[in-house]
Amino acid sequence: MNQSINTKFIFLILISLLFLGLNSIFCKLALSTNSIDAYSFTFFRLFFGSITLILIYFYKTKKISILPKSNWLSSFMLFLYAICFSYSFLDINAGLGTLLLFAVVQIVMVVFSLLYKEKINLQKIIGILLALFGLVYLLYPKESFEVSLFHAFLMIIAGIAWAIYSVLGKKSSDALYNTMDNFTKSLVFVGIFYILFLPQNSFVTMNGLLLAFISGSVTSAVGYVLWYMVLPKMQFITAGIIQLFVPIISIIISIIFLNESLTFTLLLSTIIIFAGIILTIFSKKNINNH
Repeated sequence: MNQSINTKFIFLILISLLFLGLNSIFCKLALSTNSIDAYSFTFFRLFFGSITLILIYFYKTKKISILPKSNWLSSFMLFLYAICFSYSFLDINAGLGTLLLFAVVQIVMVVFSLLYKEKINLQKIIGILLALFGLVYLLYPKESFEVSLFHAFLMIIAGIAWAIYSVLGKKSSDALYNTMDNFTKSLVFVGIFYILFLPQNSFVTMNGLLLAFISGSVTSAVGYVLWYMVLPKMQFITAGIIQLFVPIISIIISIIFLNESLTFTLLLSTIIIFAGIILTIFSKKNINNH
C-alpha cells in the first residue's frame, strides 16, 4: 500500500466515522426538539437515503438494478439498527447512546474475529479488555448516573445489528450498489414494522423532515458507502475498535451543540475506552502490517 493510497484510505475512514457520529446528533436533535417521532425519523432517514443512492447509482451506471434474491439479511440488519437506534434516543443522551452502541459493536466484532480465527496479539487483547472495562464502568448502576435500561437495551440491539451489517459488508465488492440495495430493501421492513405495531401519534415538522433528510441522504447514505468501501481492507477486530472513535466525536459535538452534560462517569469511561482503542490500533502487528 503506497503512501497516497494509504492517505486516501485513512481519509475515507475518518469521514465515514465522522458521519456515523453525526447520525446520533441529528437523530437526538430531531427527537429532543419534538420535530418528528421516532418511527417517522427512521422511515424518512432510510427513504431519503434510498432515493439519494438510487440517483447516484443511476448517474454513475445509467441503470437501476435491484436483485430480488440478494442482500435481504444486510437490509434487515440496517432496518433493525435504524429503528432501535431511533427509539433508543427517546430517553438516552446522544453521547452516551453512541458510546453504548459502538462498544457493543466492538464486542460483536471481536466474536466474529475469533470465529474467523484472525490473529490477535497480547497488546490487542489488553486493549479490547480495557475498552470493555470502560463500557462496564459506564453502565454499572450508580446513584448519580441513571440510565434507562429499556432504551439502553434497544441501543444494544442496534449495536448488534450494526455489527452484523458491518461483517456482511466485508464481503462487498461494490459498495455503492450494495448500500443502495440495502437501503431500498430496508423500506420493506419499515412497512412491515408499521403494519405489525401501528406506531401511534406519528408527526412530522419541516425541521424534523430536514434533519431526517440530512441524516438519510448525507451522513447515512454517503457515510455507509464509504464504510463499505473500507471494510474489506480491515480485520474484523480493527473495524470494531476504530468505530469506538465515533462516540468520542458524538460526545464532543453533543456537549457543544446539544448542551448535554459531561459527567465524571462519562468522561472517565470515555478515557478508558479511548485508551483501549489506542492500544489495539497501535499494536506492533498493526504497525507492521499497515
